[in-house]
Amino acid sequence: MSGSRQADLKPQGSNEVTASRLMSLDVFRGVTIAAMLLVNDPGDEQTVFWPLRHAAWNGWTPTDLIFPFFLFIVGVSMAFSIATRLRRNASRTAAFRHVLWRGLILFAIGLLLNGAVVKFHVTTWRVYGVLQRIAIVYVICAILALWFGRRVWVAKVIGYLVVYWILLRYVPVPGYGVPTHEIPLLDPERNLAAWLDRKVLAGHLLAGTYDPEGLLSTIPALATTLLGLLTGDWLRSEHTSRVKAAAMALAGMACVALGEFFNIWFPVNKTLWTSSYVVLSGGLALLVLALCYVVLDVRQWRGRWPAPFLVFGMNAIAAYVLGSVLAIVLYLAPVGDRSAQEFLYQELFAPLAEPFTASLLYAVSFVLACWAGMWVLYRKRIFVKI
Repeated sequence: MSGSRQADLKPQGSNEVTASRLMSLDVFRGVTIAAMLLVNDPGDEQTVFWPLRHAAWNGWTPTDLIFPFFLFIVGVSMAFSIATRLRRNASRTAAFRHVLWRGLILFAIGLLLNGAVVKFHVTTWRVYGVLQRIAIVYVICAILALWFGRRVWVAKVIGYLVVYWILLRYVPVPGYGVPTHEIPLLDPERNLAAWLDRKVLAGHLLAGTYDPEGLLSTIPALATTLLGLLTGDWLRSEHTSRVKAAAMALAGMACVALGEFFNIWFPVNKTLWTSSYVVLSGGLALLVLALCYVVLDVRQWRGRWPAPFLVFGMNAIAAYVLGSVLAIVLYLAPVGDRSAQEFLYQELFAPLAEPFTASLLYAVSFVLACWAGMWVLYRKRIFVKI
């Protein structure tokens, strides 16, 4: 197996698009981070246009695609970064030490941000989170990238999705019964994932009785990242750029169709990260990346328009942390009997338009404020590497 892994990670010819940094991937990452900040920080959470809010439970909106898109991008980037480290004669063990250290830092930052929200009260300190999930799947998928090959990755994707479906569909939930018999399939609180989260970390969950970045749903999240790893490995191959783009587009359409098909029996659900959701969101990520790849790296229709997205895309984690810190400060800082966030929204934005538009204007302004901070780093060519 180690021999096949070496073949997967071999350097590619300099005539390939993949020999240099993919602008399409940086732009895709930048758009994703901008969207993440936009939907996380409305002026008023009760007045948000439907594309900018999560589906109530089953089903999906554009907002539900943002996090899986980012995990997919993590996988694509991993194919390039690990190959680069090995090409520089780093051993697999040394590369893994770097991955593990980076994962621990990401997890720690996520914990600190969660702690700041509750003023570091241990009894209500949330353990899971966006950065924590990124850290876990990053480390596990890096192990698979370093010591195994494409066949194992494909087998893992299929295995993770099938096993997760079996767990949520057929395994009895203690105290409630068997899904589709005693309880509905994917009941919000009476499902195996929610039960396990309460069993392990009761009192430390985002929604009280479950967590959207919970323990069990990490299994299908691994599949999302592995789909990205497979895509990155394909982009590093010796096929022509046109073949690569066409294959990604076809694979994307097939995954979207499969996701919608399996939605009939195992509904698309972001909170539970269902198997149909993985396939559907992975297919849409493939389509978006294929489009960006053709426009930016094959046709090279660039000019100045990608620059605003590169500001976020080349400092993605730093942008997310900056946005999180800014949101926490505005939430906790008092202005009279209101938080700074409430004060800014009610005094500056609410008078400008009807509630839904005013809430969106606040969110856009928040994104622009974060962009301004990242632009300073981008202008000075400072790229934060964890």
